[in-house]
Amino acid sequence: MSRTLVSVVIAAVSVPDGLVASSDALTDVVVFAVVTLSVYLVGRATALPIAVRAVRSRNRNNPTIQSATETYLAVLLAGVATVLGILAAGYGSVFTESALLIAALTFAVGTAGRDVLGSLVSGLFLVADPDFNVGDWIQWPGGEGVVEAVDFRVTRIRTVDYETLTVPNTELTSNTITRPYGRDRFRITETVHLAYDDDIARARDLIVKAAAAEPRTLPDPSPAARVADLGEGTVALRAEFLVREPADGDLIGIRSRFRARVIDAFEEAGITLGPASGRALSGRLDVTVGADADRPGPPE
Repeated sequence: MSRTLVSVVIAAVSVPDGLVASSDALTDVVVFAVVTLSVYLVGRATALPIAVRAVRSRNRNNPTIQSATETYLAVLLAGVATVLGILAAGYGSVFTESALLIAALTFAVGTAGRDVLGSLVSGLFLVADPDFNVGDWIQWPGGEGVVEAVDFRVTRIRTVDYETLTVPNTELTSNTITRPYGRDRFRITETVHLAYDDDIARARDLIVKAAAAEPRTLPDPSPAARVADLGEGTVALRAEFLVREPADGDLIGIRSRFRARVIDAFEEAGITLGPASGRALSGRLDVTVGADADRPGPPE
């Protein structure tokens, strides 16, 4: 119907003799463009919003699926619109009679777009993973940051310095991903160095109190301070305590406040924090002063 209408319109227009032979091809191009754009625009205005709202209503706690649904449905809609445009232009036989051509095109597209298709499939796996969501802080061998969006080919990640990284989806699916703040608690570990002649028991007690003074510290299990290492000139104490809701908390601020409390407590108790280790030197040192500077030294 649409192709016939376009043919009538073109036939009604005065076409030079040299262009009469190409009128059918022009008709096909116009039909393809009109049908493809119409299907795509109508789908974007009607079907796509309905599907996105349906996914959002069923997955309110999974922003990853919400953000990825529109991207992948838009790609699918573009493919459907293209196929319908080809059929409307009268080239449907390409899909049924040219098996060899279709096979060759499939091979060429598959070879040329192998990385793109791999990223697309990897993105689908990331979207389907319930432990991988927009807003999560993740770590992988190439870096770390907050997931902002899972796109058609890449995942966008914001670093602690507010830089945006575009990481190929295949890199995330082929490597181990760590979600350090994925649970409702996180263990903070800090090391404090003391002199051997300091009161170790008193220092451990002060460290535990400094950790417990943090409002986000969990009482169970309680904070602990253990002897972690015996160095050449210092004793290393390791403080361990759990904080609640690490994804919503300022972990850098928690560490900073803990260190400040330890410094203040040690100063009041007269405990030396991180003393310089002593070094024993042995050997011989000759010093020549004044007129004796030109005299040769004793034989070795």
